[in-house]
Amino acid sequence: MRSFIVIAMFVASLTHAAMNDYTETRYLELDANDIELLSIDAGAGSMDIQGVANARKITVKAVIEVPDADADEAMKIIENKMQLLLEQDSSVARLNARFKDGFMGFGSSSARINIEVHLPQGMAVIIDDGSGSIDVADLEADISIDDGSGSIDVSNVAHVKIDDGSGSIDVSRANGDVSIIDGSGSINVRDVQGSVSIDDGSGSINVGDVEEDLIIIDDGSGSLNYSDIRGTVEQDT
Repeated sequence: MRSFIVIAMFVASLTHAAMNDYTETRYLELDANDIELLSIDAGAGSMDIQGVANARKITVKAVIEVPDADADEAMKIIENKMQLLLEQDSSVARLNARFKDGFMGFGSSSARINIEVHLPQGMAVIIDDGSGSIDVADLEADISIDDGSGSIDVSNVAHVKIDDGSGSIDVSRANGDVSIIDGSGSINVRDVQGSVSIDDGSGSINVGDVEEDLIIIDDGSGSLNYSDIRGTVEQDT
């Protein structure tokens, strides 16, 4: 059985910048009781995920941006093209934040939804993201990210799994294993209590302070530097 969340409040504002972009902010929340996992399906836009000690709810702040549109035009686009929903499906919370078909504004820029999520620290997170930066901190739980493009910064979590198209990746303070498949962009990993596995297309790789093994499946093109690996180092040559 699914329980749907009513958007509690929204604030709309029209910014009179040179490009006349429309911006609207909406807030969603969901009781976190009996929820073990948050699954996020997002399109274009930044994402900030923050674990909060003793939190009892999942809260979302969504900043909607429609470029090159006045208020009336933007509201029609939002009504017809936007998907923004937080719902419970058994023990999983699902957040959908995207414009259908990657909708483009009236200019060359895409409409986007920038989201900030606060949730209990022990809740695992799965992210399927189109584009935009991703920041995840203080979850103390497992995190899985499938990302098209944009920088990724993850800190103070458990196991980490990242499959990324392009953009820099920074992982620190992981209390478990770290697995990274990356197309292009720099990779920096440090302070890991488990093992680290990296399959990279291009870009520099820097790894340090790893409790177990470092496995380089493919380092592609770019420099490779590692230090303080207390297990074995395996590199496909």
